[in-house]
Amino acid sequence: MKRFTAWRRRPWAGYAVVLAALAAIGAIYAGFSPRTDPAEAAHSAQAAADLANGRQLYNKNCASCHGPNAEGTRDAQGRPLAPSLIGVGAASVDFQVSTGRMPAMNPGAQMPRKEPIPEFNTNIPTDFHDPEQRERAEKQKAQAEKNLADLRNYIQSLGGGPEVPSAAMVDPEGGDVALGGKLFRTNCAQCHNFVGSGGALTGGKYAPPLSDDDVTPTQIYEAMLTGPQAMPVFNDTTLTPEQKKAIIAYVVQTREEPNPGGNGLGRIGPVAEGLTGWLVGMSMLVLAAMWLTAKKPKKLKKS
Repeated sequence: MKRFTAWRRRPWAGYAVVLAALAAIGAIYAGFSPRTDPAEAAHSAQAAADLANGRQLYNKNCASCHGPNAEGTRDAQGRPLAPSLIGVGAASVDFQVSTGRMPAMNPGAQMPRKEPIPEFNTNIPTDFHDPEQRERAEKQKAQAEKNLADLRNYIQSLGGGPEVPSAAMVDPEGGDVALGGKLFRTNCAQCHNFVGSGGALTGGKYAPPLSDDDVTPTQIYEAMLTGPQAMPVFNDTTLTPEQKKAIIAYVVQTREEPNPGGNGLGRIGPVAEGLTGWLVGMSMLVLAAMWLTAKKPKKLKKS
């Protein structure tokens, strides 16, 4: 006991006690801390590889216009050539690339919708009868879907922004069509027409048609969320997610209605189109009757 008391009173005894306590705490923590899950580690490694693939795709297809770090580019006079992509979000990338607007081949007043480049073309047909051709097409489509996901995740990692909506958020079956029609006529019909058939804008721009089947509900939602080109942004404060779904339901139901053919006058409805045709037809008949029954003026007698 005397020996221990003498040892405890030595100058370095306090440091020894502190080191021993730290070693004990470390041993206890190592014994009771959860082991690193191998699956979680593999997932993290895969996520890092996907992000690296996204950056590589960006450098190959986007960096020449938007800059090596997506900060945007300007000309010698300081005028913007391509906007910054920092903060635009995954939804904007998904909309622009999946509709073929980006990469832009011929920059102009408006980027037209076109078939995406093969690297991002998720719409390639896979219903081939030849098994080898079908398998090859399915692999190409799967790789394109992965490339698109990696690219938008890379841009999302730079500064956040709106994310791609889920399948439930864009399901037209769950939307209020009547509410969607009212909201569409209030917010969209000025540019896209009453039935989404599109229309001309100023400065060589135009509102693209929404009546085509290749315009997906996800792309309609992303357009409202991000406001591409001349379109305003309808964020969740301006139009709630339920209201966006209602607009999608209206657009999808309108374009699925059977078209009887002929000049549809923008498909404004059978009653309005019939009334217009009746008025035009009756006016022409009245004018024809007036022309046929008009009396010829008498010739003046020569003096």
